This record gives sequence, structure tokens and C-alpha cells, in this order.
Amino acid sequence: MDSPNRAGSADDPGRGGRPGDPRARRAEDPNQARSDEPSRARPTEQLRRPGTGPDPRRRPSRPGLANQETEVFEAVKDGGSTAVKEKPEPTPLGKGGLAIRTAGEVLITLGVIVLLFMVYEVYVTDLFSAEKQSVASDQLQGDWAKDRTLHPELVDGKAFARIHIPSFGADFNFTIQEGTGEDSLAVGPGHYKGTALPGEPGNFGIAGHRVGKGAPFNDLDNLSSCDQIVIETATDFFIYKVLPYDDEMNGWTSGKGAQPACKGVPTLRDPSIAGGGAYDQTFGRKVVLPSQGDAVNPVPYKPSDVLPKAQEASLLTLTTCHPQFSAKQRLIITSVLTQQVPKSQVPDYTKLLSQIGGAS
Repeated sequence: MDSPNRAGSADDPGRGGRPGDPRARRAEDPNQARSDEPSRARPTEQLRRPGTGPDPRRRPSRPGLANQETEVFEAVKDGGSTAVKEKPEPTPLGKGGLAIRTAGEVLITLGVIVLLFMVYEVYVTDLFSAEKQSVASDQLQGDWAKDRTLHPELVDGKAFARIHIPSFGADFNFTIQEGTGEDSLAVGPGHYKGTALPGEPGNFGIAGHRVGKGAPFNDLDNLSSCDQIVIETATDFFIYKVLPYDDEMNGWTSGKGAQPACKGVPTLRDPSIAGGGAYDQTFGRKVVLPSQGDAVNPVPYKPSDVLPKAQEASLLTLTTCHPQFSAKQRLIITSVLTQQVPKSQVPDYTKLLSQIGGAS
């Protein structure tokens, strides 16, 4: 007896089975979706209920971008220019513009030149003068060690004395050269030729720079009446004190003149003569024009022969440019000899300073 036929039926030609069996259909078309199986919802779809809003996984689009047209730039071809907008050419200057620009460039150049000159005058020349002053000081000290005459022969440009101003500090000292030419003043203060020598009757005149070239008289306007100025020679120290200022003359004897620091400082006025006599124009501080060379006359601001030599006071006059950084005027400081100290008693300035005081 033949066995039962297990060949596939018309509904399942590949294998036997019941008609309509889904497994048979899957075998017939493996790519067919399993529509007969229950759908498996994704977790997010199961949590989100209908009508609760947009899908939170989606980022909302920016307003207006959806309707914005896409702008397409043409590619730069070989040898072509870039997409940078070229700057327009500057408008050509007219004659007036060229003149103004040229004048501006000239002014700037002149300003730079003036600035460099000021730096040179104020700082560079100080360095040169400091070196010259050091050499002159050593040479003077050597000369004094060899020859201790009261008034040695004066040689133009050569140092013969020193100046100390205690109120400017114990270390303030400069050699005094003969003459007031540029070469002499580049070293330090210079002696007006023909004026008195230290300690003599008359007027010992000294000039000095206020700016640059060592600027020995830079602070000359800080001196007050009765301040001491010491002139040192090979044999002596000559101590001068600044005369009263114009506004101190009245009541000087009973006023500032009565202070110990002003001992020996007179007004130089002669009460027996109307107006005060020959020294009626002499004050401790005065500002004059550069043309008034008579400030260093034996009697300041008077003819050279106004008094006999024996009646002249022993004065010291310092002159410098005024105001600072200008040669428009001259600042004049006049002092009178109050004491002479031989070096045989006090051999050096440090010991003298301890006795007379006045150092700042």
C-alpha cells in the first residue's frame, strides 16, 4: 500500500501543511512583513500619547529659515579674483592738501630735532662735563699740593679755586675756571675776567650753567638770604653770605638780620646818604637782562670808579640764565664776605662744615 502523499499542496507547494498557514506564507516570501503578528510599539511611542505635542527628539527649526532662499555663490575660477570687495582709491589731494601735508611733515621733523637737541643738552652734555670736572678737580688738587700761593697765576680755562654751597648738600663742589667762555663753562663755573679774586675788595664774579653741561647753578634760585657760599683756594676758605632780598631791607636789623645765621650780614646801605649810597641797587637776589653786565662791577649796577678801592665791600656775585631752559634773563645772587678761615687752622672742607654748619 502506498504511503500517504507528503508533497506540498497547491497552497504550500514547497512543503506540506494546512492551507492558510502563515508559516507557509513566510517560507514562500521571506521578505514579506509580518503583518499578521502583533505590532511592537517603540518605547517612546508607547509613552507618548496622541495629541501631547511634537516629537521631543526633533529639534525645532528656527523661525524664518524654512522659507529662506539658499544663496549660491559662484565658484572662483582659476586666475580670478577673490570675493573680497576692493577698497576705493583715495581721493587725490589738491594743492591745498599737499601744502598742509608737507607743512605737517616739516613740523613733525623739526619737533623731533628739537627733542633730540634737548636730550643732548640736558643729559649728554652732563656726562661730558662730569668727566671734564673730574679731571679738573684732580689737576687742581695736584697743583695745590705743589704750590700753596695765595693767588696763583690765572690761566684761561684752568681751575684755580672751588665753590661749595652747604645748603645744596655737603657733597656740592665744583672747580672754578678762569674765564666765562664755552670751554671754561663746559667744565664748571667760570670767573669773570677782570673782577676781584676771592677775599679781595670789589666783586668776585662767577658764571655757571643752569641746564646742561653739569648745571652747577641749577638750584641757584633756591638760595635765601644769609645762606653760606664757601670759596676754597689753596690757602684759605672764604665764607660769603647772601645779602638781604629787596623785600627784607626794611627792618632788617631788628628782623631776620638779628638771627644767628645772619650774623655779619649788612644791608650795605649808608644811612648818612639819601637813598642809601653807592650800594642802593645791591640786593641778595635780582633778575636782570643779559645786557646788564654791570651786575659784576665792583659796586653792582654802578660805574666801576664810583668808590675808591678801599671803600669797596668784598662781594661774591653768581650769575646764571633765567628762567630755567631760557637765556632771556639773568639771575643774580650777591653775597658778602663774612669770614676768612686759613687752611692752617682747618685743613679741609669737611672739618670746616662741621664748624660752620648749614649743610642740608
